Amino acid sequence: MAAIAFTPQVQRPPLPLFSAPKYPKPKTRVPLQPPSSSTSQLSYDPFVHQLAESLDDSLPSSSCTTLQNLRDSSVQTVLSTPWPTRKDEPFRFTDTSFIKSSEITPISCPPSFPTAPEDTKYPYLDIVDGFLLNSINLSELPSEVYVGSLLKLSDETIMKRVSEFLSCNSQGDLFWSINGIGAPDLTVVYVPAGCRVENPICLRYFANEGGEIRSHKLPLSNPRVLVLVEDGGEIGVIEEFLGGDGDKCYWVNSVLEVGIGEGGKVKHSYVQNQSVNAAHVKWTSVRQESASMYELVEISTGGKLSRHNLHVQQLGPDTITELSTLHLSARNQTQDLHSSIVLDHPRGYSRQLHKCIVSHSEGKAVFDGNVKVNRYAQQTDGGQLTRSLLLAPRATVNVKPNLQIIADDVKCSHGAAISDLEETQLFYFLSRGISLEAARKALVYSFGAESSRQHPSTQTKTTMASSAIQQSAFAGQTALKQSNELIQKIGGLGSGRITVRRTVKTKKCT
Repeated sequence: MAAIAFTPQVQRPPLPLFSAPKYPKPKTRVPLQPPSSSTSQLSYDPFVHQLAESLDDSLPSSSCTTLQNLRDSSVQTVLSTPWPTRKDEPFRFTDTSFIKSSEITPISCPPSFPTAPEDTKYPYLDIVDGFLLNSINLSELPSEVYVGSLLKLSDETIMKRVSEFLSCNSQGDLFWSINGIGAPDLTVVYVPAGCRVENPICLRYFANEGGEIRSHKLPLSNPRVLVLVEDGGEIGVIEEFLGGDGDKCYWVNSVLEVGIGEGGKVKHSYVQNQSVNAAHVKWTSVRQESASMYELVEISTGGKLSRHNLHVQQLGPDTITELSTLHLSARNQTQDLHSSIVLDHPRGYSRQLHKCIVSHSEGKAVFDGNVKVNRYAQQTDGGQLTRSLLLAPRATVNVKPNLQIIADDVKCSHGAAISDLEETQLFYFLSRGISLEAARKALVYSFGAESSRQHPSTQTKTTMASSAIQQSAFAGQTALKQSNELIQKIGGLGSGRITVRRTVKTKKCT
């Protein structure tokens, strides 16, 4: 039988969804070209190509070879990657169509955004719309530590280490590559070998430019940060994403890369409290050498769509990874966490605790956690647990804990639990004269405190806890009444609880 082969011809449509940069700049790079091979053309997406061109045109060619190489490599990846849809497994429960249907405008110029320090206890940097603007108390850091812009980095040794790390780190998806094209600069945090930084460094991300509601305008910023800790170094990093004034519409597409040398330690805190009309997409990629330690405490409450892609790879034995996250969906929001922990060496240790609270009938939470224990990761001790509270009718949570074990001498477990507040716990409060509202507040607060109390900033812990109580603990008299009616129909909260837990212990036979 004869076969007919053909190469599809893709014609680029006009550019109605993208705005030209306010200040066009001279270009020296070759214009972006569609992929030539038939295989790449089958995955070619005109929308993604237009977005890449818009980002490419919004920034000038960089004089920094490292940054320019990052942009060039990201361009090649973007042109062969289509925009994700619900048909793609990683985005099965996450709808990104509202980003695609908006008028995306890359932010090309640093804004004028003076900020006053709220807490001068820690050294901190202000990153506004992807541009590093302000820095406070950096003089208190050890002299050999570098914190600042890659474009202003003059130390050739540090520049060489940054270039080597970026060249061998190719993790990420389409949003990772979009950030690589549109990042105006790279904020570098470098800790030399054996250096211990006592106070954490606070990175505050502000979204200054934003579109009005129903305007369909979506300004796009691409902040990118690299934390590089050499052998035996220690540092704490606090990331706070703030929305500025009002409920504006914008898209923050952020990337954080962390490299931890042998025996190093990084404590990472990440707080996301942006506008409820914003899109927040974040990538965190961590590479740990032997005997190193990485701790993450995450609290996410803002954004119409908030997605965190977290990838941790253990590159040596005796490595410790601890992850604790709390997501709150109190409005028509989607809170999404996709995590991956890869253990390749003996005696690795990992613990992951994920909690989410959905208190709105149109609220949604997604958790897809993958722990992979490869063949040579013997004597691994891994644990994963996700717990979810649904406080309103039709609130939705999709969880997928995933444990893949190839090694034959491990101790691993994972579990999932989804429910409303326990009926017996509420009865305990009521029987002692405590109101139903106060009881719900206390239970919700205690549920989230297990994750939030690990955050190093007392002010942040207090603010986030108060927000969780006000927004989630008592989600309106109507929602509570509907919940009670449903409880009576199904015969109590206990029957509506879903709990799954599995423990795997293997021992190599001799």
